[in-house]
Amino acid sequence: MAAVTMRLPAVRAPLDSSALRGGEKHLVAPGDTITTDTGYMRGHGTYVEDDKLIASVAGVVERVNKLVCVRALKARYNGEIGDIVVGRITEVQQKRWKVETNSRLDSVLLLSSINLPGGELRRKSAEDELAMRDYLQEGDLISAEVQSIFSDGAVSLHTRSLKYGKLAQGVLVQVSPSLVKRQKTHFHDLPCGASVILGNNGFIWIYPTPEQKDDEAGGYTANLEPVPLSDREVISRLRNCIMALVTHKIMLFDTSILYCYEASLPHQIKDILKPEVTEEIVLEARQRLLDSEG
Repeated sequence: MAAVTMRLPAVRAPLDSSALRGGEKHLVAPGDTITTDTGYMRGHGTYVEDDKLIASVAGVVERVNKLVCVRALKARYNGEIGDIVVGRITEVQQKRWKVETNSRLDSVLLLSSINLPGGELRRKSAEDELAMRDYLQEGDLISAEVQSIFSDGAVSLHTRSLKYGKLAQGVLVQVSPSLVKRQKTHFHDLPCGASVILGNNGFIWIYPTPEQKDDEAGGYTANLEPVPLSDREVISRLRNCIMALVTHKIMLFDTSILYCYEASLPHQIKDILKPEVTEEIVLEARQRLLDSEG
């Protein structure tokens, strides 16, 4: 019979708010007055009433020169050109695939926006259209880049670089898009032996670091070899560390994930998500981040 761990209720000590990265944030709820200065421009998440700029969503006030907007704390993904996303194919249509990317509308991957196997860049023919399901089919996970935004807000993707394409063995973690930090690159090979793709849409893919890059496949061959136990343990630990960071609303990027991973090493993988252990390793990771910034 499997052992069951039971904990008695306990008062959890609040985390030190002074340790929040980025300093104090101006948080607002719907209906809160942001400013009465009429010189500001109204941005997303705000409206004007009686010469007052008022928040329409709960979130963080952001100011860019005279433009004021409110970034929602929890919202669907709003695509921006150049974003790296991880998505799941939901439907194969004529000359296009529909992709779930955690946004309000399904994203689109056009047949003309992919590399064919072998890395060929050429005009797609009727034969290519008939073979679409051989490249990607329902349920496949892909990494892609946002190419354009349609007038209704839907996202158009492309996989024209060999670093994009079908994802094979790994674990998908879904978090709030607001917790993924924007960086120059969202593909990271971590020194612990695993790699992560931090999708701007809040989908994070954790997978074993490949020994060699297979550029001949064009991104559409999946390695289905069994994953060694040591790699699976690293992936599981990284997954639990990411969930621990999410619990305490810490921004996700390669350094924060690595610091949390190193802080978790004294603990068993299954214990990382226990509240007292989560708090301990997140506090250690957060302190290291503050020290590195200082």
